[in-house]
Amino acid sequence: MIRTRIFAVILLILLAGLSYAVFASERLPDSRFAKFPFKLGLDLAGGTELTYRADVSEINPTDISGSMDSLRDVIERRVNVFGVSEPIVQVEETGAFAEGKEHRLIVGLPGVTDVDRAVAIIGKTPLLEFRLLKKDAEEKLQAILESENPVATEDLFTETGITGRLVERAQLEFDPTSGEPAVSLTFNSEGKELLKKVTKEHVNEILAIFLDGEAISMPYIRQEVGDGRAQISGNFTAVEARELVRNLNYGSLPVPVELIGTQTIGPSLGEAALVAGVRAGVWGFILVALFLILWYRLPGFVASVSLVMYIAISLAIFKLIPVTLTAAGLAGFILSIGMAVDANVLIFERLREELAKGKAVSEAMHEGFRRAWLSIRDSNISSLITALVLFWIGTSSVKGFALTFGIGVFVSMFTAITASRIFLYAISGGSGGSKAGKNVAGAEVGVFSRFLFSSGFHTGAAQNVAKK
Repeated sequence: MIRTRIFAVILLILLAGLSYAVFASERLPDSRFAKFPFKLGLDLAGGTELTYRADVSEINPTDISGSMDSLRDVIERRVNVFGVSEPIVQVEETGAFAEGKEHRLIVGLPGVTDVDRAVAIIGKTPLLEFRLLKKDAEEKLQAILESENPVATEDLFTETGITGRLVERAQLEFDPTSGEPAVSLTFNSEGKELLKKVTKEHVNEILAIFLDGEAISMPYIRQEVGDGRAQISGNFTAVEARELVRNLNYGSLPVPVELIGTQTIGPSLGEAALVAGVRAGVWGFILVALFLILWYRLPGFVASVSLVMYIAISLAIFKLIPVTLTAAGLAGFILSIGMAVDANVLIFERLREELAKGKAVSEAMHEGFRRAWLSIRDSNISSLITALVLFWIGTSSVKGFALTFGIGVFVSMFTAITASRIFLYAISGGSGGSKAGKNVAGAEVGVFSRFLFSSGFHTGAAQNVAKK
């Protein structure tokens, strides 16, 4: 009994700490927990969402997942350069069983409600190519460049197969002697071998860099490049070199993408949705707690305390992962508040049945938890299967709902089976053993105690069953 009460005190301390970390830290910017704020989706924080379709037709099916992850990383770095606060960049597939399955990139820009500005922040998605100048075409190229009305020069070059998808990164460097700016390129393993072959066979020829069909640089190949690193130097300023680096990094998308949709959420609309969601959650908790206390009395009060612990643990997990809370995700969490007590309801009903047989409170609780466990297990497994299916085949908002709902199911099992049990045994003075306080006639247990541990209109009085 002493050990049970010690565990109960530990749980209460844990509840107080989690409550502070989740709720109080939101209003205390200097708190150590303030670095784990809630991550709100666009529909709650306001902003712009851009949806891009990725063209993976030229990519080996086994490499699609890695290419999409690389695409996400490139776009995320691009957005962060512009100082957008907490951008949300994620990849998704349309339904696993849908016809014409697509791979998409979702870019969320909180606080940005101007679609044109949002597109500008992402920038265009150019195609980066390295082309060789055709033989005997250098004089013609020079004449075109010196002409007052220059024409396109693409026809003067041949493709090499070296494109932006083979470039890992470009960065600005300065010559240690002259101080002149230069741009260094680092290629991946495939690009390294291809670059080595091209530079070895075409020394002293022009290897031009094209961005969206326009030549942005025309350096000469001075020597074979075998280490996968190349340098572009020329008569340009630091600003021009920095712009070239930006363009090269922009062009090094591993997958071509196309903007197919935009969505704008105003800050006031997002705030209204957040306030409404929080209000619904508070009222939902209050009504559930009132029902538990009025119908199940003392166990209902204990279940309400466990429900507070459930909310605190769930929100702490949302902060730490972190989970991006959207309106759908918030709805999933609110729904799970009501479902978090279903295990308690099963346990308390079994407890009432055992009390009606004349058993002592501690033994009735033990039997109630034991008999309810199988139903609780099957119910939660069914809920988890539903959450997994929704997360697997759903789109971004549905995934948010499934994630919060699934986390809620896991946490509710802990609070209902562990926390509620410890609190009830600590209050009743039982140790949880099947023989503790056993009294088949129920004479040693007070009427008031049975009333506190009964439910509804039942008083918990023992039923005398006549034996034939």
